[in-house]
Amino acid sequence: MATAVIMPRQGNTVESCVVSKWHKKKGDKVNIGDILFTYETDKATFDEEAKTEGILLETYFEEGDDVPCLLNMCVIGEPGEDISSFAPDGAKSVNEETEKPKEDIKEEIKAQTDTLSAQTYGSDGLKISPRAKALAEKTNVDVSYANATGPNGRVIERDIQVLAKEGLKVTPAAKASYDQTASYNPTGIGGRVTEDDVKRGSIIETVAPVETKAVAVTEYTEEKLSNIRKLIAKTMHASISEMAQLTMNASFDATSIINFRTMVKANSERLGLANITINDIVIYAVAKTLLAHKDLNAHFNGESIKRFNAVNMGVAIDTPRGLMVPTVFNSDKKSLNDISAEVKDLAGRCKSGNISPDLLTGGTFTITNLGNLGIESFTPVINPPQTAILGVCGLVTRVKDENGQVKPYQAMGLSLTIDHRVVDGAPAARFLKDLCANLENFEILLAK
Repeated sequence: MATAVIMPRQGNTVESCVVSKWHKKKGDKVNIGDILFTYETDKATFDEEAKTEGILLETYFEEGDDVPCLLNMCVIGEPGEDISSFAPDGAKSVNEETEKPKEDIKEEIKAQTDTLSAQTYGSDGLKISPRAKALAEKTNVDVSYANATGPNGRVIERDIQVLAKEGLKVTPAAKASYDQTASYNPTGIGGRVTEDDVKRGSIIETVAPVETKAVAVTEYTEEKLSNIRKLIAKTMHASISEMAQLTMNASFDATSIINFRTMVKANSERLGLANITINDIVIYAVAKTLLAHKDLNAHFNGESIKRFNAVNMGVAIDTPRGLMVPTVFNSDKKSLNDISAEVKDLAGRCKSGNISPDLLTGGTFTITNLGNLGIESFTPVINPPQTAILGVCGLVTRVKDENGQVKPYQAMGLSLTIDHRVVDGAPAARFLKDLCANLENFEILLAK
């Protein structure tokens, strides 16, 4: 029995997804577990696997189409089955036009003549088929130069293909009297035949060959932006252009957290603890410190500020698809071990591309860590509508005076960016001061 495959809904906030790639085409044999197509939300990429076996009888959307969730994408069944009831409204077989015999001109003319009332017209009244118009827009050619070979002077797709290949040869003024079988001496821009060239007649002047030099073309690759990259670009541009952002830097003696992590690492297997990292420790400390500085644990919409009574910590994760920021909800109420395990789980989901979009929303504050890349300070960009973001930097060796003796120590930098429209410099500095104190006395913070 034929079975429809729908566009899944990934999270309550997702209304549609973009088809990234078809891994199977119409007529292919499909086994359970085969990947049918890849699709994207604005935050993640997913693969849809076949849950039944058979032949891929029909596909209803092309790569690049934005498809509403729960709409039929394709049908799997046995040859000869009636699948007419599965076609979603507004969709058609992606093979519908390409399946027509291209070489049988008489059949094409008859079919198009019967549907002249549904022809597409250009802005100047030129008759042009929908596929030809789409190709003309894609290749950026002037359809008025096309030699219409379709019925009743209609421009069809192959006319645009020829035009795109050969380029423009005649100016608009000369087009009426231009004879395509004649040869002219073009004097117009880009080698076009002008009206004066036509008047002079079908004569080619003998011109000495011009010596040309090869121009080196720099090689490059071009890649279409993914939905994730587009979202990052849109969000970061909005953040910089709409906020009054200010970054301040501080550092603290990291001896306490380094010693604590060394102790935990040595006993983690015996105590059944996660592999707690320095970043986990910072997340824990920030979550415990933030509730005393609620202007930083807030959202601002331009008219009002919403201060939260719980910390939903966004943690920036570097993935092959781009930056993703999953949320550790209620992180202020969780243990260090729970935070460490949850961050690792979220990071794994982000990197595999199967994280639910619901876990990428709802953050009230964000932490981004570039310390493992050797960065000593930077300017993190706020994730709107949040009011602040903390950048965690790398360890550097410094010295300090301790009881008259100069002693080296490991210092860690923190870069805090605030939205100065709602958070002033002094309150932000007090948050940094309290955070540094909690990190320098981390075992006391754990005891609270």
